[in-house]
Amino acid sequence: MSVDREDLLRIERVSKRYGGLDALRDVSFDVAAGQICGIIGPNGAGKSTLFNVISGAVPPSAGRIVFAGEDVTTLPMHRRARRGIARTFQLANTFDTMSVADNVMVGAEGHASLGLLAGLTHLGGHRRDEAAARHRAGAAMELAGVSALADVPASRLTFGQQRLVVTARALAAQPRLLMLDEPAAGLSGGDIDHLCAMVLRAREAGATIVVVEHNMDVIMRLCERVVVMHLGEKIGDGTPDSVRQSEQVVEAYLGA
Repeated sequence: MSVDREDLLRIERVSKRYGGLDALRDVSFDVAAGQICGIIGPNGAGKSTLFNVISGAVPPSAGRIVFAGEDVTTLPMHRRARRGIARTFQLANTFDTMSVADNVMVGAEGHASLGLLAGLTHLGGHRRDEAAARHRAGAAMELAGVSALADVPASRLTFGQQRLVVTARALAAQPRLLMLDEPAAGLSGGDIDHLCAMVLRAREAGATIVVVEHNMDVIMRLCERVVVMHLGEKIGDGTPDSVRQSEQVVEAYLGA
């Protein structure tokens, strides 16, 4: 783990309560620019809640989220997306009646849109924006390895292909921070290899990546930093090897 890179994301003493349930308790860590950081833990550990708080899907009950030096704790999800945070979800939520290319364009167009009125009154600029969006979508499909499926309706894809398409859609927004929620769930060995290669290429292209994943082989292959969650608390934080050797982590998760 490099110590000379600036932090892109800081989680500062974040808690989230639902009634009498503490889903997160005083969680703090940071993610350096250009890093691939994994978040692991058993079911109910608070991983999805943490992802939702970081992305703006739900507000924290306490603590701060700082992104690129800006406190974004109170910003809604769409405004965080405009600042460069993109995420995928556990379910491969493709638009089944649309082609793969059009699915990915949804992410590319969300990156920089003139809006309807601007599109009508500045047609030339709108066309340039659309061309740029198509270029971003094409690059994202190439990165995800789904270019050959561009004209295929999403309803005809395998589950693994759908997951690659939704990741391509997130990449098309050219995010500074890419958040992947269980990207390897349900994938075969070949698809997992392709996923790992895609994530590494995305990092080479400039993205910082945070990934929640149960597949420990994927975590160990990709991540230079791993945060371990258990019952809403952070119980481990370090390199994959140091986390794997932690007695507390083994007892709570890896040894289960």
